[in-house]
Amino acid sequence: MRYLGLDLGTRTLGTSLSDLTGTIASSHGTIRFEEEDYDTLLPQIKEIVDEYKVSKIVLGLPKNMNNSLGFRAEATINFKEKLEKYLNMEVILQDERLSTVEATNYLLESDMSRRKRKKKVDSIAANIILQTYLDKMKGK
Repeated sequence: MRYLGLDLGTRTLGTSLSDLTGTIASSHGTIRFEEEDYDTLLPQIKEIVDEYKVSKIVLGLPKNMNNSLGFRAEATINFKEKLEKYLNMEVILQDERLSTVEATNYLLESDMSRRKRKKKVDSIAANIILQTYLDKMKGK
C-alpha cells in the first residue's frame, strides 16, 4: 500500500510518497500555486495518486501549540473535504506541529543554502508528516 503525504501552505504544497510496503517516506516535490487557490491542486494531486497508485493520503493538520485549531487548520480541513470528494478517497489528518521547523533544522544541518532550503523545506515537511504517520501505524 502506497501513501501520499501532503504539507499544505498558502502558496506551496509539499509532497512525499511512501514505498510500497508503507514503511519509508521519501520526499517527492513541491507544487507552487496562487495564494490560497487550492482548487488548482486537485488535478495535480490526482495525477500523483494515479501515477503512483496511491491508496491513502495523509495531510498535515497545523494545530496550535495548545492543541487548538486556528485559521490554517480550518483551511486544511476544508481542503481535506474537497480532496476526498474529488478523489473519492479517504484523507487522513496528521498533526504537523513543528514539522516545518524540524525540516528547516534538518536542511540547516546539511549546510544547504537558503535558496535551496526554500525550495526543499515543504517536501521535507511532507516527508516528516508522512513518516510520523507511518511510524505510528507500525507501532499499533
